[in-house]
Amino acid sequence: MTALFEGVGIALVSLRAHKMRAALTILGVAIGVTVVMVIGAMISGFNKGISDMLSSLGPKTFWVGRYWGGQNDEDPEDPNPWRRRPPMTVDEANHLAQLPSIAFVVVDEYASADVEFEGHRFSATAIRGRNADWPKIEGGHIIPGRSFTHIEAAANAHVAVINSKLAENLFGQRDPMNRRIKIAGLPYEVVGIYEPPPRLFGEADRPEVMIPHGTFRKDMPFWPGWMDMFVVPQDSVSLDRAIDDVTMSLRTMRGLRPGQKNNFDAVTQEVYVQAINSFTLVARVLMVALSMVGLMVGGIGVVAIMMISVTERTREIGVRKALGATRREVLWQFLVEAATLTLVGGVVGLIVGWLISLFLAAATPVPAYVPIGSVILALSAAAVTGLLFGIYPATKAARLDPVEALRYE
Repeated sequence: MTALFEGVGIALVSLRAHKMRAALTILGVAIGVTVVMVIGAMISGFNKGISDMLSSLGPKTFWVGRYWGGQNDEDPEDPNPWRRRPPMTVDEANHLAQLPSIAFVVVDEYASADVEFEGHRFSATAIRGRNADWPKIEGGHIIPGRSFTHIEAAANAHVAVINSKLAENLFGQRDPMNRRIKIAGLPYEVVGIYEPPPRLFGEADRPEVMIPHGTFRKDMPFWPGWMDMFVVPQDSVSLDRAIDDVTMSLRTMRGLRPGQKNNFDAVTQEVYVQAINSFTLVARVLMVALSMVGLMVGGIGVVAIMMISVTERTREIGVRKALGATRREVLWQFLVEAATLTLVGGVVGLIVGWLISLFLAAATPVPAYVPIGSVILALSAAAVTGLLFGIYPATKAARLDPVEALRYE
């Protein structure tokens, strides 16, 4: 331990004595560690945002729709395989909702339309057509007011739930409850204000309106054929059984024979997470590559500064050996100095990366945060870099002949 603290102290004295030289040496290490911290923070924040989003749907909720990209039935000669598949229908959704293993089904369709109130118009506002169970999977809360009821949905009532962003832009400080707005030129009564949960890509900051699905289909100019379903199994039913029941029911309704492929997709959250992980894998590889380049540059600087240090302290090494210092002790001293240099660079990169992560978390929708694993990995990589690249100058110092070293001018 004495040799360890002595080596650290000598390295810190060298840093203070040769500030510019040391700064250039640790710059590469600092850049490499900063890259590790920032990309690691973004990946961790991205994964956390996905997990939070999926948790709002419920652990067993799964998606059923016309086509999910990335499936194994892709035909290289047909770039648009979805064209061979019939769209999902309301009758299919109602039939699935009646299955004993299914608690409820939420249908979802999207369009954009103008929303007006007393001369204020917002163009291309997102309009979602859903059934009355949508708040159960969406997260967030509706305050003040309420969502539309099953009776209103069945009657195709002209009622709307607007999100807080649209309410703020459309009404300002006025109470939006029970006021009439126009959507695509038709009057709707505002029955609730929806406060969505934080979203990964900032969708919560986008003005949005939820209306009954039947009203949506009757009134909105939408692109047909892309209705999605979110299926929620009963609490006592396993996810696998629920998917099997839904799959068999849809195959029967669509007249698919044994051996024919499904002309629809049922996707669990696990499949979605796998798709996200394959995307973040590219970022992880990029993180490793860039950090290795930075650490390599820093390592080369360590070799240079340690060789200079060995040359400057040749007489000191000779005196130490003459007083009984062994090769192992000299080698250990210079390795500790090299590791200390790179650790200082690692700490600098750690601080810079942490500050950049805070900025990203504040300025972007991605909830970037620095995991403990990234901190440990970054500092370990910095220390290992110092040890690996410090071996050559440390070995050269350890092998110096004490007589020749004492004569060195």
